[in-house]
Amino acid sequence: MDVPPYCKNFKVLGCHLNSFACKCVVLAVTALIIRAVLLPTFSIFDGTEQDNLVFISNLSLSFGQKSGIRKDKFLEVPQIVWGLNNQKIAFARACLTARFLNRTLLMPSLSASLFYKEVELLEPIPFDKVFQFKKFNSLCNGFVQLGEFTDVRNRTAAFELRKGSGRRWTPDRDMDQLKQHNEGPYSEYEVIRIVGRNPFLWHDHWPVKDYAKIFECLVLVDEIMNEADKVLSRIREMGAAQVKSQSESAQNGISPAENYLVQPVPYVAVHMRIEIDWMIHCKKLEQRSNITQICSSKEEIMERVGNIVGLKTPVVVYLAIADSLLHDPSILNGWKSGLIPFEKKKLGVEGNYKKFPYLIQSAIDYEVCLRADVFVGNSFSTFSNLIVLDRTQKLIRTGVTSSCGVDVRWPSYAYNILGESNGPQRWMTNMSSSSLQPISYGSNDISCQV
Repeated sequence: MDVPPYCKNFKVLGCHLNSFACKCVVLAVTALIIRAVLLPTFSIFDGTEQDNLVFISNLSLSFGQKSGIRKDKFLEVPQIVWGLNNQKIAFARACLTARFLNRTLLMPSLSASLFYKEVELLEPIPFDKVFQFKKFNSLCNGFVQLGEFTDVRNRTAAFELRKGSGRRWTPDRDMDQLKQHNEGPYSEYEVIRIVGRNPFLWHDHWPVKDYAKIFECLVLVDEIMNEADKVLSRIREMGAAQVKSQSESAQNGISPAENYLVQPVPYVAVHMRIEIDWMIHCKKLEQRSNITQICSSKEEIMERVGNIVGLKTPVVVYLAIADSLLHDPSILNGWKSGLIPFEKKKLGVEGNYKKFPYLIQSAIDYEVCLRADVFVGNSFSTFSNLIVLDRTQKLIRTGVTSSCGVDVRWPSYAYNILGESNGPQRWMTNMSSSSLQPISYGSNDISCQV
């Protein structure tokens, strides 16, 4: 049989191949070349850098985007404003927008103060003064990328992209705008600068799982973590002392107080939303939405926390409350026997918080609530929702996907919704949701499974 012409080069190299073998070799080499060019297979979180590109695969952003995050192309967004958790959502939304555009997000400014209307009074604070910059890029490597303004070669040549607003600016129009600016001449700009609305108000195109991944990459700087550790230590210390004074009865020859010398005293964290501005807001929300399970009185919260099924007492209850309530002594009165309430003032850590601006104070309280043995919050609060999301992620990592009718570690509850035995409703985040809408604006349609 004659040797095909395309195999003669193999003979020159000393490879004496028959026609069939030669064809197999050529087909195999061709297949490998096609796979290398068209089907890069890299782990979604183990990015491989090549030519200023961090390659990723299996994107959950299923809008036909390219498989790469450019490290030499950037997205700039407006200053991120409002409360801590609104800012975390806005930051994550900006990250996911940059991911869709295959760009690195330039490290945005956060807002240390809290002004909802007087935007000019907002005190900016760099992202890396709150969260660890390098840690974020390490944990989110290959998923999203955060850059510094010093990485930009020419900031004067940025293209300004104005986000639309109003009722006519629909999610579809918003997505069409993103697609348009992800191709053609726009892709050549080193920086696309989005101007206009705060990212929290942008239309939401991304699933909860994508947001959850970014939230996991947000690690507080050591200074804030150390302050949270001090508050936790104080809760455990004062809690153990109170438990000892309330319970001297022996259990198997060892009192509960002695048990806590071996194991830390457990505590329940309650995000107690009863301040005046919240009650006005939630009452209006109930009227607009024709829903009654949004607002909860102080008495209702106390009763439902006291009715948590299986809660072992005596137990410390840490109250995460607004500063305006710290001087209301009634907050600490009326709790069911066996529940030992504390807030910042009674713990003696109010001064620790006052050293910092509003944003940092919220971050400390968030960490204290996140690490609680039991968390109870309001399902229409963004703060409560993000804590439950983080705690749900922790449960999922241990293989738990449901807390219905079973005892789980790190359980969470919503006190504004009536649950078992007149207690609060068990609560886990629905991780299959296609958007963050229920978390951003609240919902009473919650479940005890993901």
